[in-house]
Amino acid sequence: MKYNIDPELRPILDLLPPFDLREPQVMRATMDAMVAPANAELDTSGLDISEHKAPGAAGDPEVPVRVYRPANAAGALPGLVYLHGGGFVFGNLESEHATCVALCRNLGIVVVSVDYRLSPETAFPGPLEDCYAALCWTHAQCDSLGIDARRLGIMGQSAGACLAAATTLATRERGGPALCYQFLSIPVLDDRLDTPSMTAFTDTPIWHRPNAEQSWDYYLGSNYQRGADNVPALAAPAREQDLAGLPPACITAMEFDPLRDEALIYAQRLLAAGVSAEIHCYPGTFHGSSMVVDAALSKRGVADMFTALARGLCIDPQ
Repeated sequence: MKYNIDPELRPILDLLPPFDLREPQVMRATMDAMVAPANAELDTSGLDISEHKAPGAAGDPEVPVRVYRPANAAGALPGLVYLHGGGFVFGNLESEHATCVALCRNLGIVVVSVDYRLSPETAFPGPLEDCYAALCWTHAQCDSLGIDARRLGIMGQSAGACLAAATTLATRERGGPALCYQFLSIPVLDDRLDTPSMTAFTDTPIWHRPNAEQSWDYYLGSNYQRGADNVPALAAPAREQDLAGLPPACITAMEFDPLRDEALIYAQRLLAAGVSAEIHCYPGTFHGSSMVVDAALSKRGVADMFTALARGLCIDPQ
């Protein structure tokens, strides 16, 4: 094998469907078919789960959100705005349903999952504006949702982590709702695609340079070209020159992921800007390898995630 992937993760490689973004509708149908059986058997007992619509930005449609709250919980709880992954092209409330259930149940927090519009149908800045609108709605509804506004964080995975980082920049730039924490899991951050890992990993499992190129082309649409000088930092957060004043962060990366180096560089730049940042890079892993939930590395990643979020959201360990 070309890549020294952890032995516990190798068996899934032969079972993975092709992740080809050139046909978005096929990719979406494939992912929906993978997720549906697991969600049908998911235990959601002890949780109150409700559907809402957040007002969109001016001229934009409403943004569907799903709220998870521990049943019978008393008082205001920490809150987490959650943004799903999917290369800007696929993913929805269902694709991260199990993750949001686990976050709500294990941390005892309110989770607000956002169904932002997808590309190529909606290019930047549409998806970002959906996420920012959902954050503003969450903050405005803190009392009714039972959220402690002082302990409101944001989390995203992959493309969702790009949107989480960008939403964090946007709320700083616009004087929007304050965030106490950002968790960026295997983040997409840089449209320039010039890091060593992005250059080298052209055939890694699930995510590789060709998918990254197609993903950015869809997301930037006709207004911008990836790698061009005019791509804004709210599209590609790695381009932001000033990272000072952002909330503390936890950033994760996988060894054999083309996104690895842009995640590590962003984390180092946060530290250099005086922002507290926790960094995890897991050996022998690839983008999305955490779907092998029984692997020791995946279990370690989940434990690290819960620990970091508990600290970032000021959750009493008792």
